[in-house]
Amino acid sequence: MEIPVIDFSKLEGDERSATMGLLHQACEKWGFFMIENHGIDIYLMDNVKQLVNQHYEANMKKGFYESEVSISLQKKENISNTDWESTFFVWHRPSSNIYEIQGLSKELCKAVDAYIDQLIELAENLSELMCENLGLEKSYIKEAFSRSKGPSVGTKVAIYPQCPRPDLVRGLREHTDAGGIILLLQDEQVPGLEFFKDGHWVDIPPSKNNRLFVNIGDQIEILSNGMYKSIQHRVMAEKDGNRLSIATFYNPNGEAIISPAPKLLYPSHLRFHDYLNLYSKTKFTKKGPRFEYAKTLANGH
Repeated sequence: MEIPVIDFSKLEGDERSATMGLLHQACEKWGFFMIENHGIDIYLMDNVKQLVNQHYEANMKKGFYESEVSISLQKKENISNTDWESTFFVWHRPSSNIYEIQGLSKELCKAVDAYIDQLIELAENLSELMCENLGLEKSYIKEAFSRSKGPSVGTKVAIYPQCPRPDLVRGLREHTDAGGIILLLQDEQVPGLEFFKDGHWVDIPPSKNNRLFVNIGDQIEILSNGMYKSIQHRVMAEKDGNRLSIATFYNPNGEAIISPAPKLLYPSHLRFHDYLNLYSKTKFTKKGPRFEYAKTLANGH
């Protein structure tokens, strides 16, 4: 099963229409996809990954293998309600806490800040493309997410350490993501990420050629009235090597109230008699505009 790959370089030329169609299908039928030629600085991506790996080795690895979850696994105890991961979380917007996190080098903080600045631009560009495909104003998602403070953006940095008994524990248990648009900078060598599609778990291969992996969160599914899908996924523990995951969440502000976009709702509370009158006048026209007008007839108005 081949995962959709969206080439952003094709959005400027003759292949724009086909590329937009592929993006729409990926959001509607898959809920996840890869992006290439996305414009994020390649050196910056590599530097962030290298610095995170160095931070894990120097500051997190020893503590993880001495942790309760690691000791329980060595004893073959039941740890089905635990995840085999070593993580920290960074807030970027509306305010940043990266310089408050103990042990992070200034070099890592500066690299992450620069990467996130570029990534937010990409996330907002992607949100505009989604809006275009959904027939919404291009700023609809951004404005719905923002309220007065702007969208909420944070990053979960995770290492899924080499695991001696991957048959006894998950790297990360099955879940969907609560937020909006998730952009993942992941390992180039170690696999483990899986998404559920059509009754089967689909392996997400390690990212090659500086691709970013994107998946849709629950709030985009709600806002799109179910057209775009938030898909269950998990991370499998691996016996060979550590897997790096840097997942940035472009989410609604905590005060944002997310509802289906009115334009994407079907008419409701409409008398059938009124709909028949409308239908008799518009039978041989397109259905979409008829449904839009039918919304104005709801509740007898």
